[in-house]
Amino acid sequence: MSIIPQGWRLVAGVVLGSVLLTGCGTPHKPLYQWESYQPQVNEYFKGQAKEEQAIALERDLEKIKAKNGAVPPGYHAQLGLIYSSLGKDDQMIQQFQTEKALFPESAKYMDFLMNNARKGAKQ
Repeated sequence: MSIIPQGWRLVAGVVLGSVLLTGCGTPHKPLYQWESYQPQVNEYFKGQAKEEQAIALERDLEKIKAKNGAVPPGYHAQLGLIYSSLGKDDQMIQQFQTEKALFPESAKYMDFLMNNARKGAKQ
């Protein structure tokens, strides 16, 4: 014979079932909003038109901001590299600084890229 009365076992089963179903039914919001970031990186390495890539990433950035979302690591760095290849140094630096602010672990690499850009501008 059980120590727990029949009625309490039923209540415990219902509560446990409700907890399990609630946990499974909660929609998962992704940490980052990727939009077309990954295909644009692929296009960058294929040597595709940089101006179109910049336009696509800027457009997606506006969509992400409108959703109050978060860009993935590397997004602003990629946009900065594209601006660098287009000769838009002010925008490049701005994107590298934004990447550095959002993802402090990228600071050394962003500083490296900005220092190289400054050295290249002096030559």
